[in-house]
Amino acid sequence: MKKKIIDQDYILSNGVAIPKIGFGTWRVKPGKEAYESVLMALRNGYRHIDTATVYKNEKSVGQAIKDSALKREDIFVTTKLPSHVKSFEGAKREFAKSLKRLGLSYVDLYLIHAPWPWIAIGTDHTQGNIEAWKAMIELYNEKKIRAIGVSNFAPSDIEPLIQATGFVPHVNQLPFYVGKPQLENRAYCQKNNILFEAYSPLMSGRVFKLRLVNQLAEKYGVTPAQIALRYTIQQNTLPLPKSTHEGRIINNAELDFVIAPEDMEKLEALHLHPKSRF
Repeated sequence: MKKKIIDQDYILSNGVAIPKIGFGTWRVKPGKEAYESVLMALRNGYRHIDTATVYKNEKSVGQAIKDSALKREDIFVTTKLPSHVKSFEGAKREFAKSLKRLGLSYVDLYLIHAPWPWIAIGTDHTQGNIEAWKAMIELYNEKKIRAIGVSNFAPSDIEPLIQATGFVPHVNQLPFYVGKPQLENRAYCQKNNILFEAYSPLMSGRVFKLRLVNQLAEKYGVTPAQIALRYTIQQNTLPLPKSTHEGRIINNAELDFVIAPEDMEKLEALHLHPKSRF
């Protein structure tokens, strides 16, 4: 019997298995909200939790993981290096802080959160990214991280890392949803065997306003969210839906249906943000 999508994995280029659906925690408030939503996700079959230093909820996420009673090795945990940290020693320090806040002895995936500080989008920090990347490679070799990658990086941001170190990221995490095809970034990741993770797969709820998504939801007897998430799965990307409501958390993982090729073509043809990475 075929496994449900929630129980399936992608295999990274280094052989590490990563669950096909992740639970995102961006904009989930630290404390009770983050703790309870992560615990609900884990109790309803999610085994992949995505957080970041900048979300300020690592401590709550870590406590939920501890209280879930699941084995540590059965949960895939991602966190991220703050976007403004662009040095070897800085990356080492920030990783140690994240590990302490999470209450873990290792993380499964660590990402550079962006190629530039969020307050200076588009500025050049190539050398700083290389230094941070070298630190992450060292932590990876020390087995404190099982896989390393980047977030919000274009091919032109990734290439210098590879040229300087010979180490190809295992993952790139970018916004991807119906209407934002990310053709160049997806093609680059596929060519280089980099897993493409789709954050904001529900477009912060705006995807529910798309007529085509609603029409297909009615056609397939599912919710608009399920259409949007299944779309990302059929594009061989890894969605990171988030919710603080248990019903939606459960619903977002029920993706065991198939969108027909002709309907996938219609969804792919929607270009709401064709040029912007964001």
